[in-house]
Amino acid sequence: MSRGGLLRRFPVLAIRDFRLLLADRLIAPASVGFSLVGVSFAVLKLTNSPTDLSYVLAAQIAPSLIFALLGGVAADRFPPQRVIIAANLMMAVGEGTFGILVLTSRPSLWAMMGLEALTGTGIAIFYPASQALLPRLVPRGMLQEASAISRLAMNTGQMSGAAVAGLLVAATSPGLALVLCGIGMVCTVPPLRSIRAGRESLRSGAADEVNEAAPSMLTELREGWSEFCSHTWLWVIVAEFCVVMMAWYGAFSVLGPVVARAHLGGAAAWGAITAADAFGLIAGGLVSLRFTPRRPMLFVVLTGGAVAISPLSLAMVLPLAAICAASFGLGVFVEMMMVQWTVTMARNIPPEKLARVSSYDVLGSVMAMPAGALIAGPLGAAIGTSRAEYAAAGAIVLAAALALIPRDIRTIRNDDADRLHGAAAAGTADPGKGPPSSVELRRSWSTSGTSAPTRPRTPPRAPAGRRSALRSRPSQVRRRRRNGRSERPS
Repeated sequence: MSRGGLLRRFPVLAIRDFRLLLADRLIAPASVGFSLVGVSFAVLKLTNSPTDLSYVLAAQIAPSLIFALLGGVAADRFPPQRVIIAANLMMAVGEGTFGILVLTSRPSLWAMMGLEALTGTGIAIFYPASQALLPRLVPRGMLQEASAISRLAMNTGQMSGAAVAGLLVAATSPGLALVLCGIGMVCTVPPLRSIRAGRESLRSGAADEVNEAAPSMLTELREGWSEFCSHTWLWVIVAEFCVVMMAWYGAFSVLGPVVARAHLGGAAAWGAITAADAFGLIAGGLVSLRFTPRRPMLFVVLTGGAVAISPLSLAMVLPLAAICAASFGLGVFVEMMMVQWTVTMARNIPPEKLARVSSYDVLGSVMAMPAGALIAGPLGAAIGTSRAEYAAAGAIVLAAALALIPRDIRTIRNDDADRLHGAAAAGTADPGKGPPSSVELRRSWSTSGTSAPTRPRTPPRAPAGRRSALRSRPSQVRRRRRNGRSERPS
């Protein structure tokens, strides 16, 4: 397809800043793919201990419990692209240093855990800033297309990086894969520095508030928490996925390799399952370019419940081809769900609070994952791997069923935010007042119903004489009813 044809099919690609963002979202995930393979094999090569590997991976997850919130505040105070640069450089230092130590010496367990904690801090800071940046680069009507293309680039980059890293580690050393991860993260700095969106609005906002003291970090965190709690659909789904991610992480990441080694053929079978999941994510990104569910939050909750397919397929020890097919299908739906989640948050959360709200999202979603890893091993040893997988699937289904209780989950439609936005833009405010403020828009989001599927039209203002006639009509109707006539005046 020619460049002109590509731009006509996907107009969002004509936006310069979005193309620069795509460069980052292709290079950085490819670098993360090198990290995913390099870290595991480096630790196993140096210690030959799965327990030590669990400690190192836990050290990477743990910073999310603290630094995700700080990253959300930073991304609302400063241009998000600068926060992403800082996060990528942290990952570059952590993984690059880890790789150099593996190539030149034998690092201790504590050194590996400390470097992975630095990498995990970068990952925690990255997510809220990434969520806040995309809506500042593209128009509101292009959010779904932009999110789908962006995530498609991320999944393609990560899958390609992991595939190349696997060959590289087999041929050379995991340390080289980690060094290349660090180099790749540094290469993301130039395109991110070239993004201009958001700087002007931040400077104008600072000029308007030059005489006001900057709010404290605790104040900003409270504002983000208040916004997070004000949306029932938001905190309910985050609570659901806290359980879903805990159960899935323990059942799939910890017990999955055990099932593969005992019944499916070992590491090669496990590689096929994870590859099928990655291909499903890419296919889901392609579908998301055109697919829009009418009730996005219902779709998100049901997809969260469908994650139970993963532990169920392992518990039943289905044939490898069937498990791969299930992983592929689940990957498709999970990616479609992530696009809808990203777009819905961007449309319903005020832009100046989106990063902080996203930080509570990532915190709630991942905070129980370490617990899932710690519970899965002992539980599998106590009651058997198959029963532990069934228990994980039951917990996932129960969490999804409870999340369906709030009415907002079942009634929010994809066109609600657009309808309210269009009504505000059409001039529903009083004459002479100008466009409504963000406070008024947020109030309309929180108080409006979800039953009208079409965009309302603001009727033209009637002349003064006609308005007086309209005002007198109710009294005419009452007089006619008193005289025994129920017909309406012509």
